Amino acid sequence: MRYVSTRGSAPVLEFEDVVLAGLAVDGGLYVPEEYPYFSSGQIEAMRGLNYVDLAYKVLEPFVDGAINPDALKGLINNSYKNFAHPEIAPIIKLDENVFILELFHGPTLAFKDFALQVLARLFDCILLKRRQRITIVAATSGDTGSAAIEACLKREAIEIFILHPKGRVSDIQRRQMTTVKEDNVHNIAIEGTFDDCQELVKQMFNDPTFRAEQNLSAVNSINWARIMVQVVYYFASSLKLGAPGRGIAYSVPTGNFGDIFAGYVATKMGLPIEKLIIATNTNDILSRFMKNGEMQIKEVIPTLSPAMDIQVSSNFERLLFDLYEGDGPMVKQKMDEFKKSGKMVVTSGVLKKAKKIFASCSLNDNGIKNQILETYEATGLIVDPHTATGVHAATNCSKEKVPIVALSTAHPAKFPDAVQNAIKIKPELPDHLSDLLDRPEFFDVLPNNIEAVKSYIRKTAFK
Repeated sequence: MRYVSTRGSAPVLEFEDVVLAGLAVDGGLYVPEEYPYFSSGQIEAMRGLNYVDLAYKVLEPFVDGAINPDALKGLINNSYKNFAHPEIAPIIKLDENVFILELFHGPTLAFKDFALQVLARLFDCILLKRRQRITIVAATSGDTGSAAIEACLKREAIEIFILHPKGRVSDIQRRQMTTVKEDNVHNIAIEGTFDDCQELVKQMFNDPTFRAEQNLSAVNSINWARIMVQVVYYFASSLKLGAPGRGIAYSVPTGNFGDIFAGYVATKMGLPIEKLIIATNTNDILSRFMKNGEMQIKEVIPTLSPAMDIQVSSNFERLLFDLYEGDGPMVKQKMDEFKKSGKMVVTSGVLKKAKKIFASCSLNDNGIKNQILETYEATGLIVDPHTATGVHAATNCSKEKVPIVALSTAHPAKFPDAVQNAIKIKPELPDHLSDLLDRPEFFDVLPNNIEAVKSYIRKTAFK
């Protein structure tokens, strides 16, 4: 399996190098040169597999022998040993046609655990073979940071730096990161937004000297391995609901576009997904794009669903590459235009192609609170603010006649204030995090300045 950059001028890489590279040297994101495809019969044959065995079937074509099959199976199995639910990704029925896919049973209570538990072990496997060390830099709007830290802590070949926007993640999300005291873990609160944090990470990767000096790697969803691992739960849930004999639709709380792009990849691999609904909050740049083909940055507004408080959705570039049929120079032109002016427009033909599979729906904070209450009153189920946007889109914005699955991306206890405000009940953290609010915190505050961040990393990494 060979991987190419969405901007067309970076070297073509094989799997191990793509995992370590993260961002391509031309600023693009890596995607497979050609997506593996499963026939209906092959998908049908996956029915009844447990989650680990299904993951191996879905992931092996992307790895394509780069890792010994037995080692890959063991790596996947170990990644999901500490998930709290025996099904790993259970499905809950809300009504006759709407389901919730619970993706928060991992160690940090968020969907990011699915990919990051695997990615950290991939790093270990590759770095041990190559006798190398890496410095991971990542931006987080809340959940990526804690999941990445949990997966990477105490790993001798990895030094990890997590940038989060100061004051713009929930207390629980912040403390899941900042209460970890390990020599290889470093938390940085940036005086800015998530988009500022993400831009700082991209600038570090786009500095050839700094990138080589620190041997940078990425755990954000710019890393292809993140996307491919998330594809698995689309296969798992679709099979449970009757695929490939019936189509399925999905409603996905969306910020950086990685989780929903994994669903798009599943369609490229043969899964009969009829619609992917982009569920957003007030920061609705993706929803606006789906209406008129114009992506325009506005001010980031803090909301009850902070992981979606994003205006620059990095993984959208991967979709753009596919919509433009692999035209890297065109994608580069569009992304340069977007970075320079804060605005990007696509043709009506490109928008029409996107609308064949994608729809969109946005929900403000009042709507989120109302949806949390409505879901609780109707079903007794407590959902977090991000999941609420997905449930709203599934129940109010879908025209599909097939089963629709709303992705539940985080445990409600990660957002206790928002949930309590909506239903007058404070969701409790699981036992292993019950004392989280009493633990001491360890983090540094830095300005939104690339030189300040690079200087901090130079002084700290592998010291």
